[in-house]
Amino acid sequence: MTPIQSNGYEVFFDDELKDLKDFLDNSEYSKVFFLTDLNTSEHCMPLIGELLPSLKDYDIIEVDPGEENKNIDYCIGVWQMLLDFGADRNSLLINLGGGVITDMGGFAASTFKRGIDFVQVPTTLLSQVDASVGGKTGIDLGSIKNIIGTFTQPKAVFISSRFLKTLDERQIISGFAEIVKHGIIADKDYFQKLKEINPLDLDQEIIYHSVEIKNFVVTTDPFEKSIRKTLNFGHTIGHAVETYSLKNDKRALLHGEAIALGMICEAYLAFRHNNLPEEELQEIVSYIRSVFPDYHLKGDSYGDILEFMQNDKKNVNGNIGFALPSEIGQCDFNIYLTAEQIVEALNFYAGFES
Repeated sequence: MTPIQSNGYEVFFDDELKDLKDFLDNSEYSKVFFLTDLNTSEHCMPLIGELLPSLKDYDIIEVDPGEENKNIDYCIGVWQMLLDFGADRNSLLINLGGGVITDMGGFAASTFKRGIDFVQVPTTLLSQVDASVGGKTGIDLGSIKNIIGTFTQPKAVFISSRFLKTLDERQIISGFAEIVKHGIIADKDYFQKLKEINPLDLDQEIIYHSVEIKNFVVTTDPFEKSIRKTLNFGHTIGHAVETYSLKNDKRALLHGEAIALGMICEAYLAFRHNNLPEEELQEIVSYIRSVFPDYHLKGDSYGDILEFMQNDKKNVNGNIGFALPSEIGQCDFNIYLTAEQIVEALNFYAGFES
């Protein structure tokens, strides 16, 4: 597949990672580091060894997996390991993992010695179609997701579908939420096509088209001043529910599961406040519920969920900001709603009377 041109770098689609090999062979980095978590060390580094047998001189920095570890303490650990291993400003950090690794690794690299080069090798469906593209790096602060970060572009992104074979079904379905989002906000025909396929049997063309959609948005608006805000559909409520679940559930929601819930709620808000036709609301809701697991959303959780939303980056002067579709394939942004309106949407999802 032809590489996708992004903001100063390319996104390569190559199951055998030959483009990564060429990139390393043609570079003159003083040192090479891999940032992994325990899962990618076990399941993905062996594939790196198989596909890049000539790559011998590198060090591995390993962190614990999970969103709860995407914080400043772990980032300090990454910086310290870079120092201990003798990293200089001509070093390269290869972020091998899902969204937590690509987010935190990009942030660590962009700030270490005022910035060293990094590349993204996303290993989950979620990170391939979303987190690895667009130049956003970041960590969480307490319960507030991605509130500390930078806009820093990688030197390249290398996507191999072979890594997806290391994932369980739940992780694949979670990542599929961002693909569904791309269809709802930008491409109605694509959304209709998604309804006809099995999320557990994706071909590379689906991943490629999702990256195309996101890449168009982020290259048009690299610093999230306008159209890039449409990528937040489902995320204002979804992020808050994800945070609530991380703090309260023994089996916390995965990111995509929370975003699926958020898309249902925010599609309802689009119906009530942005002219989304009722039949399209029902189409979105019935499809998402057919793919993603339901979450028992309790009324006594609303206070915490609303509190988490108050700290969302998209808010202005205390008003909670949303990106809401006006029809499938078209999305507006900078729509500000009240707590009462948000509770109505949560009730819609939960099946309570408003």
